[in-house]
Amino acid sequence: MGNTLVIKGLDGERKLEGSVRITGAKNVALKAIASTVLFRDSVKLENVPEIDDVFRMLELLREMGAEVSHTKSGSYIVSVPHNLNTDLPLEIAKRMRASIVLTGPVLARYGKVSFPHPGGCLIGSRPVDLFVEGFEKMGAKVSFKDNTYSVIAKSGLRGAEFFLKNQSVTVTETFMMAAVCAKGTTVIKNAAIEPEITDLAQFLNKCGAKIVGAGTSTITIRGGKLLTGKGKSYKTMPDRIDAGSFLILGALAARELHITNCNPVHLEAVIQALRSAGVDIKIKKAEIIVRAPAKILPVDIKTHEYPGFPTDLQAPMTVFLTQAQGESLVFETIFEGRLNYTEALAAMGAQITMMDPHRVLVRGKSELRGRKLKSPDLRAGLAFVIAAIVAKGESVIHNVDTTIDRGYEDVDKRLRAIGVSIERTESGEQTLAE
Repeated sequence: MGNTLVIKGLDGERKLEGSVRITGAKNVALKAIASTVLFRDSVKLENVPEIDDVFRMLELLREMGAEVSHTKSGSYIVSVPHNLNTDLPLEIAKRMRASIVLTGPVLARYGKVSFPHPGGCLIGSRPVDLFVEGFEKMGAKVSFKDNTYSVIAKSGLRGAEFFLKNQSVTVTETFMMAAVCAKGTTVIKNAAIEPEITDLAQFLNKCGAKIVGAGTSTITIRGGKLLTGKGKSYKTMPDRIDAGSFLILGALAARELHITNCNPVHLEAVIQALRSAGVDIKIKKAEIIVRAPAKILPVDIKTHEYPGFPTDLQAPMTVFLTQAQGESLVFETIFEGRLNYTEALAAMGAQITMMDPHRVLVRGKSELRGRKLKSPDLRAGLAFVIAAIVAKGESVIHNVDTTIDRGYEDVDKRLRAIGVSIERTESGEQTLAE
């Protein structure tokens, strides 16, 4: 049995209104949870999104021997013992990509770690070679047997200098955390510059870390000691992908939608693209107000690392462009295979031509029709929800609990509050677009 969303479409009408509060950011909450391994005492985490990926990460730590208490919605206290089990539980770890960020802190503190090849969304190729090379550069020995990596640093990790061949957020965060407890100085060049990295670094510095340059392409870490969380807590920053998803939905179907508890600075590329398409957007300090235009203009989108257009918002934006008057090009530069979901949109009536694995041509305006769909991954699944909302008729989206629920808290409740006709049911069906 799996969770299914049943959505009655608006048939192109602009009916949504009200406000939606943005949750804490999934992509930094998971790393903050992993960072608790670096602390000699307990750590309080606040504004943590109540989503499946967070639950799995906390379950990983519990299975390894950490104490985790849930004090209230969005608040956790994590205490990691001196004798933590350094083997990541296989069944949990291999189901989620983010599990790999635990390896850096565990290896740095305990001198060893083992982990399976990580899972998560099946979007293109996500190798672990950057992690293996980095651990070896910091003095560890890595072996691979029975689909499990074993990493040992008998004398502890030592500082090193890296030049990342790919500007990876996860690699940057993993080695930034590992370097906090490594001996000496670590320099990460061509580091990712996403705001989540800066947010995490600021918290670690508040607790005793010595990290300079987070948010730039060169990060320097002076390591050598555990951190302390006494008298401090980490409050997760707003989720810019959650905010961007509701912003795009509002640009399609809102009379007036207020997106609150967000940071508009983190969404400048998205806001610029939507304004170019004719969308009425007003910006406040921690709020975005959006109204859908009578006519949507075509715009070309090219995904890029921050501060460029986020790859995680490419699928919702493609849905938006199906309603534009004219042709738009979507160029996905980050992940191979991340445009495969467009076949299901075409089955709903979208006019989308796959030009190559990284580019699609979207011709609008298309009348979308409700369909039965299977959510393929976290971000495309949310795009299907947006498509179903603007479509004519009823859509049924399966596989919600293993995809959409991984990254969006109470998505059906928040959508219902702004006027979407949406219900969650349990179904054994796993039906592809019919």
